[in-house]
Amino acid sequence: MSHHDIPSACETPAKPLRRDAQRNRDAIVAAARTAFAEQGLGASLEGVAREAGVAIGTLYRHFPTRLALVEALFNAKYTELLGAAEEAAAMDDAWKGFCRFMEKLCQLQACDRAFNDLVSARLPLHAAGREMHDRAKALGTQIMRNAQEQGVLRGDVTAQDIAFVIWSQAGIIQATRTIAPTAWRRHLHLMLDAFRTQGAHDLPEPPLTSEQADQTLATLECTEEDCREQRA
Repeated sequence: MSHHDIPSACETPAKPLRRDAQRNRDAIVAAARTAFAEQGLGASLEGVAREAGVAIGTLYRHFPTRLALVEALFNAKYTELLGAAEEAAAMDDAWKGFCRFMEKLCQLQACDRAFNDLVSARLPLHAAGREMHDRAKALGTQIMRNAQEQGVLRGDVTAQDIAFVIWSQAGIIQATRTIAPTAWRRHLHLMLDAFRTQGAHDLPEPPLTSEQADQTLATLECTEEDCREQRA
């Protein structure tokens, strides 16, 4: 199954909505996109409904859970990320492919605080969203291996090391968003230079194991209940 065939957990029903219902749904999505981009996944759903000019019950009729609204908003961005990953994985120059993928991932993070939270695994996903997330992760691993096989990416770099780049970028993006919104690119390219085989030195600590990475990830995850508690 290609990423174009993956169904959304929140696709618009086959039967067209009434005009007023469609107008309400569109207003909710527009308000949520702005609120989530500015405030992250913990944005107030009451605030979203208020900005959209609808009652909170109307919001929940269209999107029964916060996760349903999140996936409706961000499946398109995951599709964009998957397309970039597939292109990067197919590049003859594996180092350029690796850099292109990392730059695209961080660019999408920088454009939207909620997507930043999402790729940092701050919210669990439904089946369709999880499939897209896992596909992006698998492609990222393949891109990394391509570069290692060509001898341009140091051989001791692991998927867990790439996860640290994503997590660190999340903090840098948030801290510099209103001060120097492209500062993340400097940090990313410093890290990319550190990943090159040329000039590599032995590292003082081993990489995290998969189990340690999962335990670390659990401290970053934001359950739906947690997100509700974070609402403004």
